[in-house]
Amino acid sequence: QLPIRLTSTVIRGFGRGSKDLGIPTANLCREHLKCKKMSFDSLPTGIYWGFARIIASESGSESAASVKDYKEETIETEEGSSSSASSSLPLSHNPAHDNQIYKAAISIGYNPVYGNRDKTIEPHLIAPANNPNRNKSKCKETQFNDFYGSTLRLSIVGYLRPELPFEGLEKLIEAIKGDIVQTERLADIEKDMVEGNNDDSKGGDENLEESDPRRTLASEESRWVGSEEEE
Repeated sequence: QLPIRLTSTVIRGFGRGSKDLGIPTANLCREHLKCKKMSFDSLPTGIYWGFARIIASESGSESAASVKDYKEETIETEEGSSSSASSSLPLSHNPAHDNQIYKAAISIGYNPVYGNRDKTIEPHLIAPANNPNRNKSKCKETQFNDFYGSTLRLSIVGYLRPELPFEGLEKLIEAIKGDIVQTERLADIEKDMVEGNNDDSKGGDENLEESDPRRTLASEESRWVGSEEEE
């Protein structure tokens, strides 16, 4: 079933990733989703790792306008109460402008801690280790400016764990930070396999045959994310 390739538009969500958790995610639009392998409703729930790239909106202004509206707007939650959707950090970098391929920790499902009624796809983009947008925590989560209205190309490469109804935000945050660490580790293992780095601590194996799927999977999916090919 994996990998799953898809594209969609980044839209405004509830702002929980930044406001509640300090770990922003890109909320993908159901209506704009393009995925040849399966429908939005058929996408398997859980936490995954993969690769993503943000493509700036054609107008170049839609994203900035959405950010302004988002930071000033009060939105309705599923329970009918309102919450401020403001960003907690003043940031300067918009990843839609750099054509970078990012590792991504990806949540697909209903966010059981919050009890969502609607299914969502929310990748957290992970910048390179030396990027100034990386926080100084143990997993160094990435903080970007918002990029609403941009297109996101996403390859869901591997499975990490199921969605879980954690008791409280602290346990949820700890789990998400663990997902980020695992995403980087697995993506680096695949990279080492592709490049033939024989490092037992990372799982590299220079003797893998060219046809071995472990050798080609991450390389091919990263290449697709960076291309303009259809799903």
